[in-house]
Parts: sequence; structure tokens; C-alpha cells
Amino acid sequence: MSTSPYGGRLPNGLGLSVEPRPGAGLVSVALTVAVGGDADPAGLHGTAHLVEHLMFPRAAASDGPDGGHVARVEGAGGVCNAETHRDHTVFHTTVPAGMLTEVLEWEARRLLTFAPTESVLRTETSVIAEEIRGAAAAGGVWEAALAALHPGGRDAFGTAAELAGATTADVDAFFRRHYRPDAMVLSVVGEADPDRVAASVDRFFAGLPTGPVPASTPAPAPARTAAPATIRTAPLPSPVSGAALGHPLPDPVLDRSGYLARVVLAETLGRTRLPRLTRRDPRIVSALVTCGYHGQWLGGTAPDLLLAQFATAPGAGPQAAADGWREVLTELAERPADPAEHRRALNALLLACHRRADSLTARSVSLGRAALLFPTAPGPDALPGDLARVTPAEVSAAARALLSGPCSVTELTAPTALTAPTGIGENR
Repeated sequence: MSTSPYGGRLPNGLGLSVEPRPGAGLVSVALTVAVGGDADPAGLHGTAHLVEHLMFPRAAASDGPDGGHVARVEGAGGVCNAETHRDHTVFHTTVPAGMLTEVLEWEARRLLTFAPTESVLRTETSVIAEEIRGAAAAGGVWEAALAALHPGGRDAFGTAAELAGATTADVDAFFRRHYRPDAMVLSVVGEADPDRVAASVDRFFAGLPTGPVPASTPAPAPARTAAPATIRTAPLPSPVSGAALGHPLPDPVLDRSGYLARVVLAETLGRTRLPRLTRRDPRIVSALVTCGYHGQWLGGTAPDLLLAQFATAPGAGPQAAADGWREVLTELAERPADPAEHRRALNALLLACHRRADSLTARSVSLGRAALLFPTAPGPDALPGDLARVTPAEVSAAARALLSGPCSVTELTAPTALTAPTGIGENR
């Protein structure tokens, strides 16, 4: 683990966090913006995702011989990427430490010069349409569960038909409204001097316009918790037949202990209980369980999900998955894990925490998310201690809460021609 980061805000509201890693040789810069798919305008689902793409301008004549943003970063021996989530967007770049000043300038430049052309807009909407088709082909199970458990909740990918009608005026208005310095945090981790970084950031980012504060976007309705319920969604195509079962997660700020108990529950189930289930139940070929947006626990604010996915043998149907899932939950609900099993799950999660801390990119992203999404909660460095305090009894209580709470069930259907007639369960 590293030293405590320097933190502060520029006069224009831009947050800054710097965590020095002397001798690292590399530095990672993450720009986290407090806007995501939840802020998409009506009729333009996917605008936040589109703006993320447009923040990577293509090479133009004015860029000179070193090309656009990606070409500049890669030409310096670095890498860059971005992710759009439901409640935030994050851009991250990792380069040799000697390029930090240039990267900060490039990051500010693409904020200050955001002005996509019609041709670039159409190119990126086509790229996103392919991403949306790919997400649908992969099942879209997280999105289906979110919509079932949190009516009004939507994925951040977007809708291809709606994005096809987006104009440069639409994306420019969205950008000006939401990409304000007071809604951003710049986090820097690696071989960097905090004072020099602060001076560079003040120099390059001071000119960012503040813009109007956007009206609040209605959040998705809360999960249906009034009574136990099974909410069935429309079936989804999948490479293999099976089912996905979703459960709402507690708010990670208001009920941090309950949230982390479910993280440990998912690790315990995935590490020991579900493998045992596949060995003893021939109807279930494989099973996995994840917490958080596509497995990124503490990667977003509420609403969020725990999701279990099962592949089943031909003819077993989604009921086999639901039966198996309730079986493993009931085992833990009625009898907490023994100390050895609980310790194995905790150790795996603690190792993941330390790996995140060791990765400059993951650490810079974590710091930005913590500052923007969870400003009143303990930071990333408190997480290992919080996890270590989760008890087997709390995990058992989390299993009982899942059994008594709402659950979405999505049948996954494989193409008939691709479904093996026999023997799937024999090849584990």
C-alpha cells in the first residue's frame, strides 16, 4: 500500500488527488466525471457513452504528425481507455513518468477543444451500435436484471436507434452541461511530485468553463422490497442454455456492512459452494456469481446488483438453476461457513484489494471513484480492514436476506443447432 494521497480542489472546482510512488517509473492519470447513462436525455439513450467515445478525437490536420489523442499517448509508450457506467464515466491513461506533464496538457486539451464533427459523430455512433449488438449477443443479463429489480434503470451502452438521431448540437449540449470541473476529479498515481502536478493542473485546467449546474436526474425507482417476489424477464439469447438470477445490493454508503457481507457471500459461493453444486447436480453444468456492475463491486452507487449465472444441461430449464441457487443460499443461511472456508473467501478478496492498490491504473480509478461517488465513506485504504471484519454470521444473514428478498430470473436460450444433445454435464 502507498502513502496517503494529496487532495484538493482548484478554484474552478476541479478535484485533484495525487499519490506519489517514488521509483515507479510510470504514472497513471484518471479523469472521473460524475455523469453516466442515468443522465441520458429522453429519446437519446446512450449519449453519455457517445460523449465518452468522442473524447478520443481522431487525427486531424491540425494535430500535426503525432496524430490524435490515442496516437499521442501510444506514441509516448503509454495506454489509454475509458468506461461509461450508469453514474460516472472514467478516462484513464498510463505513461512513463517523464510524460506526465504532456499527458496532463493533452487531457485538458481534449476537454477545452471538444467539438465533434458530423462525420466523427456518425463514425462513433456506428461503433457504439456494434458494441450494443455485441452486448446483446453476450446476453445482456445484468441490464435485464437491473430493469426488473429497479424499474426505470437502464444500461449505459445506449440504444442504437436513438443514437442514430443524435446531432452534434445534442452531444455538445450534454458535454457543456455535465463535463464541468466541479463534477470531475483528476487522480494521479505513480512517480509524481504533488506540488508540480498541482501547478501543472492549475495551469492547464484553470480555463475549463464551469457551466450551469444541471437539474437533478430522477434516479431509478428503488428495488421492490415490500414482499418476496420472483420477477421473470424476457428470455435472452446466449451461447449456452441456462438462467441468470439477480438480487438488489444494499446501498454501499448507507449500509456498507451489508454491502460487504454480500461481497463475501458471493466470493464464498463462487469459490466453494457453486463448484460443489455442479459436481453433485447433473442438471447444472457451470455457475458463477458476481457483485456489482459486471463484477466491479464498489464500482458504482446504488442501485447495484448481485448476479448469479448458470449453464444447464439440455432439458433442465431455468428451474434447475433457480433450485440450485436456493439450495446453496439455504445452506449458508441455515449454517454459517466454518472459519477455514470463510478465511479463504476473505483472503481472496483481500488479495484483490492489494492487487488493485498495486496497479497504478486501478488505483487512480479507485481514488477518483471514491472522491466523486462515495465522498462521505471511507476511502480505498479502509476497504481491507472493513472486509476483514465481516463475520460468518453476517454472511449467513446476507444469504437469508437474498432468500427473502426480490429476485429476477432471466432464462438464457442457446440456438438449437449449437446445443449439444447429450453429455454436457459429463465433461466437467
